[in-house]
Amino acid sequence: MRLNSSCTDSAELRITAMKTRLGCFSRKSDSYSDFSEFLPPAHETTARCVKLSTEEVVQWSHSFDQVVSHKYGLAAFRTFLKTEFSDENIEFWMACEDYKKIKNSTKLTSKGNKIFKEFIDVQAPREVNIDYCTRVETKQSLEDPSPSNLNEAQAKIYSLMEKDSYPRFLRSKMYLDIVKRTHAHSQRRSV
Repeated sequence: MRLNSSCTDSAELRITAMKTRLGCFSRKSDSYSDFSEFLPPAHETTARCVKLSTEEVVQWSHSFDQVVSHKYGLAAFRTFLKTEFSDENIEFWMACEDYKKIKNSTKLTSKGNKIFKEFIDVQAPREVNIDYCTRVETKQSLEDPSPSNLNEAQAKIYSLMEKDSYPRFLRSKMYLDIVKRTHAHSQRRSV
């Protein structure tokens, strides 16, 4: 039994497209060129570039909270998660932090629904990994707007990042390079 050529061509195109899509997952990048804007260049010592100290960067290794509460730590961690194709976690966490600051109930409703559709709903474009019960409870809580509506889902994603992504971040070439470069920069300044 022979397949007609258009069916075979169509199947080959689908296989090629699938391989292309899957290929991006198998090649995790350790590139962080978009992070380099606030790293002191190895050859430059102008005051403009002195934005991070070695002490600040080393403090990131003390706790996950130290990373996400520091402007550049958060930026570095976001960049790292992009290389692992899991930046939806930190984006969701940040959206929840913004949500907590809203005082107007109409805006809470609008922002809450937007966050739910983008991150929590089944098949959301940037779906985060939370269990069914948390998903349902979050959806129900959004019916009565409050700054704490997303707390449980946010806490679960925070815990996931803290236990899973954060240790890999601390072992990553990117983090180790930041430590090395800030240390080298401080050594040059003290000479």
